[in-house]
Amino acid sequence: MPTAKVKVILNPRAGRGYGGRVEPLLRQALRLAGVDFDLERTAYHRHAIELAAQAVAAGYETVIAAGGDGTVQEVINGLLQDPHSSATLGVIPVGSGSDFAYALNIPADLDGACRVLARRRARTVDLGRVTVDRRESRYFDNTVNVGFGGIVAVEAAKIHWLRGMAPYLLAVIKTIFLAPYPQVAIRYDEGEVRLRTALTCVANGPREGGGFLTAPDARLDDGLFDLIITGPVGRLAMFGLIFRFIKGSHLSHPLLQAKRTRRVTITSEDALIAHADGEILCTAAHHLEFEILPARLTVWA
Repeated sequence: MPTAKVKVILNPRAGRGYGGRVEPLLRQALRLAGVDFDLERTAYHRHAIELAAQAVAAGYETVIAAGGDGTVQEVINGLLQDPHSSATLGVIPVGSGSDFAYALNIPADLDGACRVLARRRARTVDLGRVTVDRRESRYFDNTVNVGFGGIVAVEAAKIHWLRGMAPYLLAVIKTIFLAPYPQVAIRYDEGEVRLRTALTCVANGPREGGGFLTAPDARLDDGLFDLIITGPVGRLAMFGLIFRFIKGSHLSHPLLQAKRTRRVTITSEDALIAHADGEILCTAAHHLEFEILPARLTVWA
């Protein structure tokens, strides 16, 4: 058994390197909050999955993801490798987006986030599971964005000198002129839509990209996805629509549909580009399946 009950998994590359720079302050904030912890740093992509699975096997009761949304997703996928795991997730947001922390009302500052952990108030939240081309499956906690949002994630990953929402905004401007609109068939609980889509989002939480309220009414604990489908918006009109996404006022747009559903399937003969929680999910998929997993995760929040 571990000497401490809490494992902290820190991504030093989160927030364009902010995670590594903030480690001394993070350790101090945890100690001041009275958290008895062991800390490990990730060394490579998807390392947090391995570290989280090892923490569960070692008997840690809480595993904290200190990073951005990609780190949180990896830790969740590691926790759930053991279907009998009772470990609780903690989140300390030190990444560029930290949209899952936003949905949980976890403060963005280290001291505030550590106080949330110290008060030990647990809640259960839903997770999504996405399967790409009937092969690879992964859990996601916040959103999967197909089309425009997927390309934005690819472009934002190339911008290393900015933090927060800024790299996403720059990537959005570039993507407006680059993004193809794939022809898709989207099946959900109560029907099917066939159209050329600029953006389709399968959302568990309301916000993505550090400030885009793509699914403003989404809740983490309602047992449903919010499915946001955007039709072939003109390139210039997309500029105005992007600002409505930031404010969360886009749902009334005539080329946009919003559904609530437990399952979604998106198919296309075109290559589908998508992100899951801000991390590139696929760049040439043709079949995506989604299912909601109600109350699948316990988190300190």
